[in-house]
Amino acid sequence: MNDLVRHHTALTDSDLEWLHQLVSEWQLLADLSFADLVLWVPTRDGTRYVSVAQMRPNTGPTSYQNDMVGHLVPRGRRPLLDAAHDEGRIVREGDPEWREEVPVRVESIPVRRAGNVLGVIARNTNLLTVRTPSRLELTYLQSASDLAQMIAAGAFPFPGHQLDMDHVPRVGDGLIRLDADGIVQYASPNALSAYHRLGLATDLVGLHLGQATTELAPARGPVDEAMVKLASGWAPRGAEVEGLDCVVQLRAIPLNPKGTRIGSLILLRDITEVRRRERELLTKDATIREIHHRVKNNLQTVAALLRLQARRMDSARGREALNEAVRRVGSIAIVHETLSQNLDESVEFDEIADRVLAMVAEISPGRITGHRKGGFGVLGADVATPLAMALTELLQNAMEHAFGPGKQGAIEVVALRRKDPSSDGDRLRVTVQDDGAGLPEDFDPHSSGNLGLQIVRTLVEGELGGSFDMLPVPEGGTRVVLKFPVAAVEKR
Repeated sequence: MNDLVRHHTALTDSDLEWLHQLVSEWQLLADLSFADLVLWVPTRDGTRYVSVAQMRPNTGPTSYQNDMVGHLVPRGRRPLLDAAHDEGRIVREGDPEWREEVPVRVESIPVRRAGNVLGVIARNTNLLTVRTPSRLELTYLQSASDLAQMIAAGAFPFPGHQLDMDHVPRVGDGLIRLDADGIVQYASPNALSAYHRLGLATDLVGLHLGQATTELAPARGPVDEAMVKLASGWAPRGAEVEGLDCVVQLRAIPLNPKGTRIGSLILLRDITEVRRRERELLTKDATIREIHHRVKNNLQTVAALLRLQARRMDSARGREALNEAVRRVGSIAIVHETLSQNLDESVEFDEIADRVLAMVAEISPGRITGHRKGGFGVLGADVATPLAMALTELLQNAMEHAFGPGKQGAIEVVALRRKDPSSDGDRLRVTVQDDGAGLPEDFDPHSSGNLGLQIVRTLVEGELGGSFDMLPVPEGGTRVVLKFPVAAVEKR
């Protein structure tokens, strides 16, 4: 819609934002009307209309089999559009149109904002299945007529009132019509069923909905005045009512088609199962975090035991081997500590990389410095754990073998993450480079090396499904390059 409005029309950004609010809400009008909606906006030169949005009803058959967005029609071809736009009133005159042997009743509703008509909504009703309307359908149609008058007067959508439209009740979930005093005039079968699950033993019609709702909710201190206002339909807002074994979501829509409040619509939905599943997920998340926390504690205990054993060893080689094991266990513990603080099985690996750098730098305090460039991004636990171990081994190997006793130097870790054109994920390139002594002339990274490099090869090629290479740096030093695919992960 943004492109169409900016390319074809002279509407301002504020006007466009109003249209976005309208389009985010107009599924309600389409469902209540049993009709398709098409939003037409006049072009910049005023000679044509361009359709910038379209909505089909969930409650009835569509009048348009094809997408209408982007169509241009000249003024004069559709007189109802001209009349609604020029006169600023809802136009219903005229005989039904025939489209592919289907009679369609067309109405035009001007869209007004701050006294100006921005465009026109064409409401198209498929008349092929018209029958004697029920009380439910009559309530729907009357409510749709009230909303249409509010749109024409610039009173709907409600300015400054934003809702997450993916999670609000729909017309078919349950509908209650209130009069100006908050008394229930009509309740759909789904709405009545939801209130029966809350504990209501009678019919809703004739009751004051605000009072009935607060009486059904468990007593938790003073009466919630906001709940009374919402259930009475005095203000456009949403809330949840939680009974003993049921949770119902409410949304109030005040109706003031001629500037005077005549009542309101209450949309509602039973979300008991949704909330139950959310609670189960929260419980599982808490359990998973606790498991990671305990694993981290156990690993730190193992590291402490290894460190204690190293202090008691007389052999320098044995003591160093145990200290290496302490750092390997510590790198895994860092990952589990980070996972224990998250709601999902993914981590921001930049923090882990920095902590691993700091941990390994403790081997030679002040003599060798390490820093990171670039970002690893969010990684799943299945990637973060082997990568943390591999990074620890490479840093430890560089500090031990690249620099002689007393020598100073620097180690740089560079992360480059890019979209993988061959898959839906990314590819990560990690470079660990030092400015130390470099590699021996006969060194083969794929067959030579100590235990640490063997661990790196196994982790990168086996668990990460990537490649590992060590190269001499012409100006002095060694460069290790890891390349592997990673799944695209988003933090919740």
